[in-house]
Amino acid sequence: MREETYLATVIGESVHSIGLVQLHPVNSVQCAPMSRVNVCLVLLVIGWSCPFNDVTAQESLDPNYRAPRTADQVPDISGIWRNDTLTPFERPIGLGDQAYLSEEEVASVEDRGADARTIDNAPGGRRTVAGRPWESGYNAFWQDPRETVVHTRRTSMIADPSSGRVPTRPVAEERAQWLVENRSTSHETMSPYSRCITRGMPGSMIPNTYNTGNHIFQIPGYVIILHEMVREPRIIPLDDRPTIDLKIRQWMGDARGRWEGETLVVETTHFTEKGWITPNQNAGRMHGVPVSQALKLVERFTRVADDILDWQVRVEDPEAYTQPWTLELPLRRDMSYTVYEYACHEGNRAVTGILGSARYFERQQSLP
Repeated sequence: MREETYLATVIGESVHSIGLVQLHPVNSVQCAPMSRVNVCLVLLVIGWSCPFNDVTAQESLDPNYRAPRTADQVPDISGIWRNDTLTPFERPIGLGDQAYLSEEEVASVEDRGADARTIDNAPGGRRTVAGRPWESGYNAFWQDPRETVVHTRRTSMIADPSSGRVPTRPVAEERAQWLVENRSTSHETMSPYSRCITRGMPGSMIPNTYNTGNHIFQIPGYVIILHEMVREPRIIPLDDRPTIDLKIRQWMGDARGRWEGETLVVETTHFTEKGWITPNQNAGRMHGVPVSQALKLVERFTRVADDILDWQVRVEDPEAYTQPWTLELPLRRDMSYTVYEYACHEGNRAVTGILGSARYFERQQSLP
């Protein structure tokens, strides 16, 4: 699918909720090719001004902040950290080189997001109704609120390259589109997330519609990250033990961590080629992009305030991308948040229903 046919999830649910574009239920936002002027009109309706020049973000964090220490005197990054945000995965094409929002734009985006949630949850809002075309599996009531943009005011989670867009190879985009279009052909082409196996990495750290909590535990020699969605724990050793044999490939890879001053650095390799870079629909055109065994991730966790943990990941996979790319996403500490058990499909029995329904519709379409 051509690049210009995508309109990035400009401010996530806000665009969807006020009906500016039609979200594809599985893959991405699709619309007719849009000119710079048309994108401006969309942005103005949802409350963004349309200056295509760059705006420099003004940080309000204490540059001298030092994280509290654990018993073994390393930065304390433990707790429940949420990743829900109004900031889109990639920069909307219409914003051009604008890397940051102004304070006025931030206020407008967040106000519009609040209005959209109110409309969505009102009587007569989006619902799934038997016998009628499917609109959305969940209205805003079931979703994490996504009330704010990231504190840096970036226009996308992608920080590098400067375009705010992932430098995918055409072959990776074609493979992603094929996987999404054939997701109900076989269990082997279904998303590993739909099969309740995994969201993989870095997909498990990227905001989802709900279950956006990540519970971090620290014990001497280890950091454990429990992702609420799919309830997957990552156990990260902090010593210099060797990585596993190259013949062994894992959905979440094989991670090793170390402290560099105030920052936890985690390098992960040994991924299976069966995974997707993110099975998350909120990631737009990146939904379904496959990974290769050459995938390498370097994550950095830095606590920059009592309630903010900056997370950064550098993604290298020469088979899928023309160059490495970096995503930055501040996580918000919220110890009042409840991390729920995730009992997806209760043994994957829904897979049979999904594939069976697809075969039924195929038979119906073949009837004279």
